[in-house]
Amino acid sequence: MSGFASGKTIKELLNTQKLIIRPLLEKSQISHIGIDFRLGCNFLVSVHGREAFIDTSLNNATGAGQRDVKRFFQESRRQLGETFILYPNQTVLASSLEYVKMPKDHLLTLYMRSSYSRLGLTVSTIVQPGYCGCLSIELTNNNNNPINLVVGARVFQGVLLPSDDETNYFSNPRKYVCSVRPEPSAAISDGDIKTLSDLWKSKNKR
Repeated sequence: MSGFASGKTIKELLNTQKLIIRPLLEKSQISHIGIDFRLGCNFLVSVHGREAFIDTSLNNATGAGQRDVKRFFQESRRQLGETFILYPNQTVLASSLEYVKMPKDHLLTLYMRSSYSRLGLTVSTIVQPGYCGCLSIELTNNNNNPINLVVGARVFQGVLLPSDDETNYFSNPRKYVCSVRPEPSAAISDGDIKTLSDLWKSKNKR
């Protein structure tokens, strides 16, 4: 298998429930090349915390490890039809309005819809085969001006890409499982961070 899944294939996956999207408010969300997704109601907004920086290492002299990354984000919630302002050079963690259960033999790549990318918005996300939950989105405003977004609007789109093998998403430990709200980074839980920290401490007699 190669290339992206057409609108016809997406509808077949939906009809057989290999792909589940709830709620799918309009049939027009399924295009001939992908799926339009809506901006959800929950946001994590980056704020200046008391700490000097977000630490993604374990090279802390106190041995405490990473500062709680949640301290650098403030939760915010909006209703459908309400607006959310994204300021210049600001990155906000958001999620899709839709809950998605992915097929085991397809992955999903997310892009801004062209109308929003022309405003300077960017998003970069890959959704793995077998994933279930709302789609996590990292929205960044590269414009010089604030952008007022409508919650529930079709802001980004996904393209389904077939995989040669079926994948059991839950066969390996996962950092993000069945999320329905945006979650902060769990980079500190990567195994190589612990390995590199041990190496650094050994070399520096810590």
